Amino acid sequence: MNSYNSAWTPGDVRLQTQVLIIGGGVTGTALARDLALRGVDCILVERDDINAGASGRNHGLLHSGARYVAGDSGAAMECRAEGEILKRVAAQTIQNTGGYFVAVQGDDERYIADFPSSCERSGISARAVDVVLAREMEPALSERTIAVFEVPDAAIDPFRLSLESMAQARSLGARLLRRTRVLGFEREGRRICAVRVQSFDSGHELRIEAAQIVNAAGAWAREVALLAGAAIAMTYSKGTLLVTHTRLASRVVNRLRRPGNGDIMMPGGTVSIVGTTSMRVDTLEDIRATTAEADLIIAEAAPMLPVLASARFIRAYAGVRPLLGSAGATDSRTVSRGFALFDHEEHGLDNFATLTGGKLTTCRLMAERAADLVCRRLGVTQPCLTAITLLPQAPENAWTAPGHSAREWLRSHKPDDTLLCECEMVSGSAVDAIYAALHATGDKPTLTDIGLRSRVGKGACQGGFCGLRAAAHLHQTGDFQAQRGLAEIVDFFSERWRGQQAILWGEQLAQAELAEALHCGLFAEELRQAALLSEISREGGL
Repeated sequence: MNSYNSAWTPGDVRLQTQVLIIGGGVTGTALARDLALRGVDCILVERDDINAGASGRNHGLLHSGARYVAGDSGAAMECRAEGEILKRVAAQTIQNTGGYFVAVQGDDERYIADFPSSCERSGISARAVDVVLAREMEPALSERTIAVFEVPDAAIDPFRLSLESMAQARSLGARLLRRTRVLGFEREGRRICAVRVQSFDSGHELRIEAAQIVNAAGAWAREVALLAGAAIAMTYSKGTLLVTHTRLASRVVNRLRRPGNGDIMMPGGTVSIVGTTSMRVDTLEDIRATTAEADLIIAEAAPMLPVLASARFIRAYAGVRPLLGSAGATDSRTVSRGFALFDHEEHGLDNFATLTGGKLTTCRLMAERAADLVCRRLGVTQPCLTAITLLPQAPENAWTAPGHSAREWLRSHKPDDTLLCECEMVSGSAVDAIYAALHATGDKPTLTDIGLRSRVGKGACQGGFCGLRAAAHLHQTGDFQAQRGLAEIVDFFSERWRGQQAILWGEQLAQAELAEALHCGLFAEELRQAALLSEISREGGL
């Protein structure tokens, strides 16, 4: 199938494929790419959008493995090996920043002394850096710093990684169904003969017949497995992160201690990302950051990075880690960060598998293991190629990188190419390119879709200005009609607002109040009506 064809049409009642993948995070998209490179036909269904779960709510750290050397050497070595592979094959998604592990007065001196040898046993480079020099290189470090080690950490853009993986898979024939939920499985004996799915947009139901099914639904993997009659033990760990107004360090900065709250600061383009927490949760509903969690992160991180005590934060977000282990575990940091592949044969199923756990850094390896199992079952002998095949750069996916739009706009600025976002330098031509790419695949792009694939809404105003401008731009080009444009603004602002509530103090509170005044003054009643219509539509009334 041509990569620019839609996966289904309204007249379809069934689709057929060799492999159905459930879940469009970094693992599911990596699996689609792996299978497509082996010549295996596959369909990926995602209930929301690419990286809508934990894959889009992490700190973007490409682990060197040093974080795990004391407690999980296996995970440390996996991270080291996989990080090296991704740096080779997916360089466009990575900033090779390097990283510091930093100890401050009062930290465990035995852990500090053992750190270099622990890294060496896992094959990880850890070079001692003079504290004075380290503070010259990273002025945000505390005056109370007593030890610094340099490790090969890096920053990775999880959105571009998944989008590029899916783009290559689709170019090789794979199909993607966004905003499509799994309703149930049709089982005959030891096989699932079909999966029933439904489009959130149209309400249309579809029957997908697949020789093999892989459940890569992340935190929702347990629920999907239960639909197939296969129970797996999982622990849900909520992690919260904060986004600063500016970039506070050029490197990844880790606290030199056993993993805890608020011990990592990541460079994220023009900002820094600080976190994380690990809190046991029992439900996947209404996962959002809280002010108490923001206060905890700042309190824990400030001894290493005092600037955080007075820094401006523009956003907080939270995701759920799907960890393997007993659902009764109380301390989620004691649960393994490794991954597992369940073949479900003990559950009486020969064509169903669940891939869960793991980390962003190990997504390629996870996909390889799942693809190996699927291919053995299908009788496919083509080996995995993802460790040696460069991930192509799809032009429509380049807009996730900070500053990309600015470079393109300045190189070939045209009088009619409007700058829609001054914070993140997003131009009208960038929005047009993203909209056209989505529309060409049969999708009906939303403003939230465009925000995920670009820097719209990522700056200090959190979409307060650029969200309106992007919607107005799409209205002028004929892509958004008036009522739809208002509904898109409501949905976009609602998602952006979730990320601001926990950090509304100081300058960011003033920013939010300014945006509220402008929006209420411009079209309060229109937005109220659009919000009502949007809510009715989500409940199935329209």
